[in-house]
Amino acid sequence: MTKPADVNEYIASFPVETQQRLEQMRAIIQEAAPQAKEVISYSMPAFKLNKMLVYFAGYKNHIGFYPTSSGISAFKQELSIYKNAKGSVQFPLDQPLPVDLIARIVKFRIDEDLQKARKK
Repeated sequence: MTKPADVNEYIASFPVETQQRLEQMRAIIQEAAPQAKEVISYSMPAFKLNKMLVYFAGYKNHIGFYPTSSGISAFKQELSIYKNAKGSVQFPLDQPLPVDLIARIVKFRIDEDLQKARKK
C-alpha cells in the first residue's frame, strides 16, 4: 500500500464496515483532543499536539490503537480484556469500541504531552 495522502484516503482504503469503525475511532479522538492536529505517521492516522498523542489503524479483524506505552500501562487493568502489547491494543471489529475508555486514554496522553512541554 502506498502511503496515504491523508486520513480520509487511509480510511477509504478499507471495507465499509472497517471504515465505519475507523471513522468512529477518529471522531472519539477528535472529540477528546479537539486541539490536536490530524496527521499520517508511519502510514497510519495519528494525532499530534507537541508530540504524537495516539495512532490508530485498520486491520482485517480489529482496529489497532497505539497510545504509546504510557497510555497502555496507565489503563492496563481496563485494557486487559483486549489483546494488547507494550504500546498497542486491538479492538475486535465484532465488538463495539470502548468509547469512554478511548477518550480517557486520549485525555491522559494530552495531560502527559502538556506536562512534558511545560518542563522544556
